[in-house]
Amino acid sequence: DMATAGKVIKCQAAVAWEPNVPMVIEEIEVAPPQKNEIRIKVIATGVCHSDLYHLFEGKHKDGFPAVLGHEGAGVVESVGPGVTEFKPGDKVIPLFVSQCKECRFCKSPKTNLCEKSWSTERYAQMSNTDTRFSCRGKPVLQFMGTSTFSEYTVLNQIAVAKIHDDAPLNRVCLLGCGISTGYGAAINTAKVEPGSVCAVFGMGAVGLAAVMGCKNAGASRIIAVDINEQKFEKAKVFGATDFVNPKAHKKPINEVLTDMTNGGVDYSLECVGNVAVMRSALESCVKGWGVSVLVGWTDLHDFSARPIQLIAGKTWKGSLFGGFKGKDSIPKLVLDYMAGRIKLEEFVTHTVSLEQINDAIQLMKTGGCIRTIVNVSK
Repeated sequence: DMATAGKVIKCQAAVAWEPNVPMVIEEIEVAPPQKNEIRIKVIATGVCHSDLYHLFEGKHKDGFPAVLGHEGAGVVESVGPGVTEFKPGDKVIPLFVSQCKECRFCKSPKTNLCEKSWSTERYAQMSNTDTRFSCRGKPVLQFMGTSTFSEYTVLNQIAVAKIHDDAPLNRVCLLGCGISTGYGAAINTAKVEPGSVCAVFGMGAVGLAAVMGCKNAGASRIIAVDINEQKFEKAKVFGATDFVNPKAHKKPINEVLTDMTNGGVDYSLECVGNVAVMRSALESCVKGWGVSVLVGWTDLHDFSARPIQLIAGKTWKGSLFGGFKGKDSIPKLVLDYMAGRIKLEEFVTHTVSLEQINDAIQLMKTGGCIRTIVNVSK
């Protein structure tokens, strides 16, 4: 936009001033993009559990004040010097896992991590110290480097994916985190095989996306595990074949699943972020070749299990952002959605404006939604 390029933009954003306190809609100042940076007008964003985690669970004092949000989509407003692959008007998805294409991780097919990412050093704070935001004269941190709960945000070009011009931003924003995370955990990390038996723990958006991944990979049975039975109707839509509420059984959930599957499942995915559930997921796998993947984000407690679980041939692994290299993969997932190969519409249960952001957080805390879409800008 010629009118705003090179100038500070004043706009609305939801600022988390401190942990455990609702966010406040403030006017913030967004500096112009510097070398290799892009300023993006955010059109829509999802609300993901990691936003809640930072605000109410992680609560790291050095991670505030911040603008949260990392599951967004928007349009390029302007670009800084040195940016060649983006131009104003391009539709884009900000990436909380960057892809510089030059570091040893980016050059390896084994991982989607990137050494240039905020996450390399500052997992606890969940942001870099460098920011383009200020409010009332104070710098405001960019959560996960993205900050989609703002009408405008600034990212390095290594952390932005250019997507198809016809993509509906109020749906494909979900590929910025939750759906890619769960779907990729099944497809890329677990590498679910045709005919296999899977169990997915936690039927939030990430778990439902994992179910979708298992189905698309050709699993013969997909067991949905959740203590909220209202989630099972949705799970069926995404391809779950069996439904288990651990609270409805006297036996531990791993024994219930072992009985159901002749000794355990081939693949289990933990999509809750709870270390006790992680153990149950591992113990639900069959010995010899069972694979269990940690997908839910948490960094507060140790996880544990008996060594015999691994000695007897099980594999325990984790997945960040579904193992997808963002710049390469997210544009392809957008095309998969547009071609009907993956679902997005079915995850959306509520739509709100930025002013209602705290209501959206509340809905997620109570489990009253799958995904709430926030319409950030017109």
